[in-house]
Amino acid sequence: RGDDRATELSFLFRMASTAGVVLSIKDSFLALPTKTGDRALEEVEKNISSLRQVLSGDGEAGANQEQVLQIALEICKEGVLSLFVQNLPSLGWGVRKDLVICWCILLGQKVDENYCCVKYIEDHVELLDFLVVCYKKSDLALNCGIMVRECIKHPTLAKYILESNSFELFFEYVELPNFDIASDALNTFKDLLTKHETVVSVYLSSHYEQVTLFF
Repeated sequence: RGDDRATELSFLFRMASTAGVVLSIKDSFLALPTKTGDRALEEVEKNISSLRQVLSGDGEAGANQEQVLQIALEICKEGVLSLFVQNLPSLGWGVRKDLVICWCILLGQKVDENYCCVKYIEDHVELLDFLVVCYKKSDLALNCGIMVRECIKHPTLAKYILESNSFELFFEYVELPNFDIASDALNTFKDLLTKHETVVSVYLSSHYEQVTLFF
């Protein structure tokens, strides 16, 4: 019974610390408009760096998968994915890099046959539109490209972009004068049209003429 009690206490401690990590991240993002710029950004940078270490491991030890799942659930519960996306333009290069790593790990977390972060984005599709529009910002484009391609690994999110007005923006992006951004946009465009055969065939059956007009 002593071992069982110790295990239970350890579990409760991890859950409490998980909630604390997520709330710290949420609070630091919410404070961005109210605190002095550099100080507020430093707090966000510190929290996102810590989150990346928890989600991916510290180099010596791998991540605790149970804790990663709990963080993913808590992040969805607290609406932190929205804060990630909405505040992306305010963040520096280093913290954006860490945030993109966290984003990719979080979207892959599966709880009871459901990808909880994917479900969150399905319920907040404006986040996808925001990420696609951010291709217009040269300093954000490559970060957003990675985040969008992570999303469209999932058929429901790919379907949304294909059927939204955002999809047409890719026809502009692949013609941008910045080669790196145009190439990244082309990779995303190709993924949208090749990743999910059923989704794409349904889309093309009703939009074929519209798509061919752009070529």
